[in-house]
Amino acid sequence: MSDNRSLKAVERKEDFGSAGSRRLLRSGRIPAVIYGKQEHLHISLDAHEFTNKMRHFSETALLKVQVGRKKHECLMKAYQEDLVRGIIKHVDFYEITQGQVLRAMVSISLQGSPVGTREGGVLEQLLYEVEIECLPKDLPEVLTADVSELQINENLALSDIELPEGVKILSDLEAVVASVRTVREEVEETEEDELEVEVAEATEEEEE
Repeated sequence: MSDNRSLKAVERKEDFGSAGSRRLLRSGRIPAVIYGKQEHLHISLDAHEFTNKMRHFSETALLKVQVGRKKHECLMKAYQEDLVRGIIKHVDFYEITQGQVLRAMVSISLQGSPVGTREGGVLEQLLYEVEIECLPKDLPEVLTADVSELQINENLALSDIELPEGVKILSDLEAVVASVRTVREEVEETEEDELEVEVAEATEEEEE
């Protein structure tokens, strides 16, 4: 596993409240929790290390969090960020078990230049993530959808995506991931939206 996916942590045995979290943050560490198979493990991470490495993995990347001599294989479940100060305030990890099927939301990335865009169409992505099921060893960081063959007024559905071995999509396979539409359709829809707004505003003025 890449060093960018390995994190060193220190177990926290007390002071789990907000005051303790603030003290940790001031000292350059981030409070975190590993939600395990049995008890939850409260830990702290080096803020500089985590912030630097976070840029190199997606939320579906398998991470090794080392606490003392024990390594926990985890997914990053969620994190809290202070956008004003530009710092991570808290991180939640979910410990996985190798050999046990898991479910996860995975991002969808479009690949290729559609035939339809070269004929004046506009590519539009409608679905950005999908729920999948697989073993931890088969978990992809992203699903790639090839849109290179899309013509104008054609759609690409979830069922059209070529899946890695061992991966099953749980979302509706008929859901449209991307489509190529004409510029005229885009303009007409924009005009319809503007008209709906104008009608709604006029109705509100009449009621007043």
